[in-house]
Amino acid sequence: MPAPRIAVYVDLDLVGDALTKLPLARALRAARPDAELIWIAGRGPSAFAGPLVPITPGLIDRVIEHSGTGAALRAALGPARLDILIDTQTTLRTALALALLRPRRFVTAALPGPRPRRLIDRLLALAARATGQPAPHAAALLPPGPTYVAQAIGAGGRHKAWPHHRELAAALLASGRTPVLILGPDEADQHATLAASLPGARFPLQDTPPAGPPLTIALAARCTVAVAGDCGGGHMLAAGGPRMVSLFGPTDPGKFAPWARELTILRAQDFGATDMAAIPVAAVLAAIGAQP
Repeated sequence: MPAPRIAVYVDLDLVGDALTKLPLARALRAARPDAELIWIAGRGPSAFAGPLVPITPGLIDRVIEHSGTGAALRAALGPARLDILIDTQTTLRTALALALLRPRRFVTAALPGPRPRRLIDRLLALAARATGQPAPHAAALLPPGPTYVAQAIGAGGRHKAWPHHRELAAALLASGRTPVLILGPDEADQHATLAASLPGARFPLQDTPPAGPPLTIALAARCTVAVAGDCGGGHMLAAGGPRMVSLFGPTDPGKFAPWARELTILRAQDFGATDMAAIPVAAVLAAIGAQP
């Protein structure tokens, strides 16, 4: 049986546009890992076929550029019918033209009605409507009001994990900010200890059934800044769009730093060592702009 075909239509898709929509691609891949995911840039080139190519393997299978909505797009897509077409733009005329492609399921942002204020919430809602899987409920886990700072405390290798996240979270609480600690499966056993010592911190992944990368990305979108080492969690947080403070020691930030709209890199080498512990809490607080 052929893999389902999912297409996403975007309008302009320069680097900033593509990074903004990256959480949508990740949510679709998480929801339908078996699908062929086709990314369509209607009015020009796509950064996913240019400077962002390094992050597309395993995420986006094919990019179509300069497609318009008519015959050229039909020819590029070929005769096989799309199973899902997601239209992220809001012009009704363009949506009607895309509907003529006759996908089995068509979801568009152009329909009238209330929309979430945050673009990432709109995009994840489109993914939920298209795939039938619930959108991550980040707004309920991190309601408006506090200034949130995300912290991904783990890493794929212990040597890449920064050991001072508890101290950072305590300092953030003292400065009036709310730390949001992202604990993956390998760090879940630290939850009770951290929660007891950090009253007021949030542990959203422990407050909800497992939801995968889309929820982490959606949570990051509600944070002002995020702190992470060289880890998958750091890349998920960056995809949500907050300002990033990335911590490196034994690995090379020139190779592994995340894509972020605003990125500060702190290296252990700047503090006289290669071990992650050499990066002081005060330096991270300064990069965040949150000294008590």
